[in-house]
Amino acid sequence: MAVKYNNSSNYSNTAMNKKYLNVYNPRLTLENLSSDTKSIQLESKYDRRPDLLANDLFGNSKVWWVFAHYNREDLKDPIFDFRAGMTIVVPKNFRVSG
Repeated sequence: MAVKYNNSSNYSNTAMNKKYLNVYNPRLTLENLSSDTKSIQLESKYDRRPDLLANDLFGNSKVWWVFAHYNREDLKDPIFDFRAGMTIVVPKNFRVSG
């Protein structure tokens, strides 16, 4: 039975057969990242908690993976590298459809 990932998942564009995911096809790529961004410094309440920041900025904690796509050079591990005091780039507007 194939699973359909919802639109807030970073796997929503990745095809799947009955058992396995196909080659990863992210929703955000270097080509379609919005250039309308802002820089923010992470407060201590967001230390290792990108889900909390995603909820505060976008109203959905499940889109925490957006930060990893916009900060590929600084967030090699999107959880443990997400540290208080660091400055990251975030999209000014990001909506999850569906």
